[in-house]
Amino acid sequence: MNSLYQTSIHSLPLLGHGKVRDNYAVGDDKILIVTTDRLSAFDVVMNEPIPGKGKVLNQMSDFWFEKLGHIVPNHLTGVAPESVVAPEEVEQVKGRAVVAKRLKPIMVEAVVRGYIIGSGWKDYQDTGSICGIKLPAGLQQAEKLPEPIFTPAAKAELGEHDENISFAEMEQRIGADLAAKMRDVAIALYKTAAEYAATRGIIIADTKFEFGLDDNGVMHLMDEVLTADSSRFWPADSYQPGISPPSFDKQFVRDYLETLTWGKTAPAPALPADVIEKTQAKYFEAIERLTGEKLKA
Repeated sequence: MNSLYQTSIHSLPLLGHGKVRDNYAVGDDKILIVTTDRLSAFDVVMNEPIPGKGKVLNQMSDFWFEKLGHIVPNHLTGVAPESVVAPEEVEQVKGRAVVAKRLKPIMVEAVVRGYIIGSGWKDYQDTGSICGIKLPAGLQQAEKLPEPIFTPAAKAELGEHDENISFAEMEQRIGADLAAKMRDVAIALYKTAAEYAATRGIIIADTKFEFGLDDNGVMHLMDEVLTADSSRFWPADSYQPGISPPSFDKQFVRDYLETLTWGKTAPAPALPADVIEKTQAKYFEAIERLTGEKLKA
């Protein structure tokens, strides 16, 4: 499969390169978002692409936007990406891009946790809480929480780590009404998605959502949603509390990087071919298990 590490679209004004996505202006009110095959780990972009990963993420987001559209509006416009670029640039956007509404991003990420893992598990071990939310004593690693919890994070500059913040600080930053709406919508999205994923043999341990406002102040779901990059997906058939389950994402890359004496800052070390292949296979398996369909070309 051909890979795309970075776009070179000249028919539209470039807005910027993110860790994974390249964004272009489509007029004043829309944006072309192209999901490349770049991979970031520990907030550092790797030098090698994971072929097809961008298409997996893009098609996974499209799947969820459609399934969750009754809960909150989203950024999709329905405009075909192939129609806004020059003919010679169509291959760069095919299957891996969307034309989205241009929204004003809310600079707080909406993180929902249904299971105790990752930084939440470390926080709980130290304090008995996650982001200030007191939890029952005696929980095991990867255990399901009594109810999903909302743990916001302040969005950082490119290359920096997002910072967990309290709900009170979120209210101070964006206002109490908007903070409450983001929390309630994010938990509803997570619960609906988790119930569906369970029917496909997948546990969604946690996820993050991003929201933006249109010119009328209406909140929209934006960016990516419930992908293997923004969520922890676990196979239900091998899940058991007390251990960190295998996940459908870049865990092979993270595990490999943890074996190196590397400061987790750029430049990134090279990834071996077998790590790239195993990571690609996990992304492909994730979309097949989730949607019941193979990746569209």
